[in-house]
Amino acid sequence: MRKIYGISNVIAADIRELKEARENGPFERLDVTDGMKLSVTAKRHNVDTIIHLAAILSAKAETMPLKAWHVNMVGLINALEVAKEMNLQFFTPSSIGAFGPSTPKEDTPQVTVQRPITMYGINKVTAELLCDYYFNRYGIDTRGIRFPGLISHATTPGGGTSDYAVDMYYHAVIKKAYISCIAEGTRMDMMYMPDALDAIIQLMEADSKKLVNRNSYNISAFSVAPEDFAKAIRKYIPEFKLDYQIDLVRQNIAESWPDSLDCTAAKEEWGFQAKYDLDKTTEDMLRKVEENMVNKNSEMKGKSS
Repeated sequence: MRKIYGISNVIAADIRELKEARENGPFERLDVTDGMKLSVTAKRHNVDTIIHLAAILSAKAETMPLKAWHVNMVGLINALEVAKEMNLQFFTPSSIGAFGPSTPKEDTPQVTVQRPITMYGINKVTAELLCDYYFNRYGIDTRGIRFPGLISHATTPGGGTSDYAVDMYYHAVIKKAYISCIAEGTRMDMMYMPDALDAIIQLMEADSKKLVNRNSYNISAFSVAPEDFAKAIRKYIPEFKLDYQIDLVRQNIAESWPDSLDCTAAKEEWGFQAKYDLDKTTEDMLRKVEENMVNKNSEMKGKSS
């Protein structure tokens, strides 16, 4: 975003100190559950848009449901109140976690049954409804996307059910083997992070008048099971081995989610189109992971010398 809009025009914020974010532009230490500080920070920088990403993810949220509700929902309502106060454009992501076992699993419709069985999913359904409320009640330009599992070389797994995919790529490069916590044949929608970032920007720049499903767009790039990742990895690392040791909590969550999404609304209303399929994602991920490992080893050698 800083490359597109200018370094000084994007204010990064996190509850942790992020060295890279601070070195590359304006950065604020911020706890989203502190509504007053969030408001003061937004006013100090005179922002016109909030992109609210802070959340405790699906599997981790099941280990701390009350904290997940507090962070995910109090943080969201605080950010929405700031958007209302300052009349800001607002984005927060939803998730395939907003669906549940009673949702149609194949070609899941844009508008359908949403009865999730996890705290994270309940939070996401509530978020979709809250953002609709702030748009309809106060005229705030709220927008959102139901993201599938996101794959990124830049961040380590953070408690999401689909995070096994990122973990598998790192293990493929380092150990040439991986033990999956998700069972063979368990399909989930996935997307490579560059496509996810492009989708946010594209949605935020879209004509507001064309947005019908503004806070809950289905998007996806490919639907895959663990063995599909393994097959793609073996094109570059033929000796890669995949075994299974099922995590029942994550497996139950994964089985409650759709196998594939109908993304027609996003395509028709704001032109969504993913660029990375599984093979292209795998090629780039393996290359980037190798680069990350080389850079990490170089840093460690530099410190030891």
